[in-house]
Amino acid sequence: MSTDYPNVLATAVRAARIAADPERAEPVRIGENAVFRLPDGLIVRIARTGQENAARREVRIARWLADHGVPAVRPRAAEQPVLVDGHAVTFWDDIGDHTTGTAADVAHLIRALHDLPLPPERSWLGRLDPFVRLDQRIDDAATLPQRDRDWLRDHLAGLRQAWLDLPPGLGERLVHGDAWVGNVARPHGGPPLLLDLERCSLGRPEWDLVSTAIKLTSFAWLPGSDYAEFVTVYGHDVTDWSGFAVMRDVRELRMALYFAQHAATSPRMHDEAVLRLRCLQGHEGPRPWPWTPAA
Repeated sequence: MSTDYPNVLATAVRAARIAADPERAEPVRIGENAVFRLPDGLIVRIARTGQENAARREVRIARWLADHGVPAVRPRAAEQPVLVDGHAVTFWDDIGDHTTGTAADVAHLIRALHDLPLPPERSWLGRLDPFVRLDQRIDDAATLPQRDRDWLRDHLAGLRQAWLDLPPGLGERLVHGDAWVGNVARPHGGPPLLLDLERCSLGRPEWDLVSTAIKLTSFAWLPGSDYAEFVTVYGHDVTDWSGFAVMRDVRELRMALYFAQHAATSPRMHDEAVLRLRCLQGHEGPRPWPWTPAA
């Protein structure tokens, strides 16, 4: 049964006692999360069911970042999240018209994030899980032959073990978890901001750096000069770390499984999923591979 988003939104706005007219809500994005904009500068985010704890933590992290001066999306001063029919609903300031950030913006913001002192009591932050939902994505990859799904499960198991054996690195910090240019906004007339804080957690900061590094090393989507600027701004080149290949392989698997999970929705998604799998299996030669960006 599809979600009645207008009813969920209206119920949540009333419950939070926010002075906004839900009838004037405009959809921004309907995906795993549904995002709506209201005319008074309010963004309403409706999470998929079962995400109340994650939404509560995201709001708390956003407020903590605000207290420490890290430029990021800001939650409204309301009691949130509001739970409606199993959906956690949160309320955020609208950043207005903006463009996508640059690799240098990503480096600047995650440097500020990684430099934060960790709170004395930090259990509420949670821990980075680079393998979250990957088993489910393999199960959902119905267009792939069984032998390919079996290969993916074996590959995933090998990477899980390799992650446990990663060499020492920069030391545990607060990490963004999905640090790429699509999660940085440049509002008109304002500084770049971090978006999508739902995966912020304690973890290895190299994970945030690998996302940009593979845009160069794995796919040649990023000019070498842009990556050099990224390294200069952040102050560390993760490709020189002995654990880089393991984190790279995990990121590549996540990206391949996104298309495999949705391969049944279109021929384009299916063809890209097959290409990405063949690359992971070593059938398409060395990197950089000719993957097409998802967005």
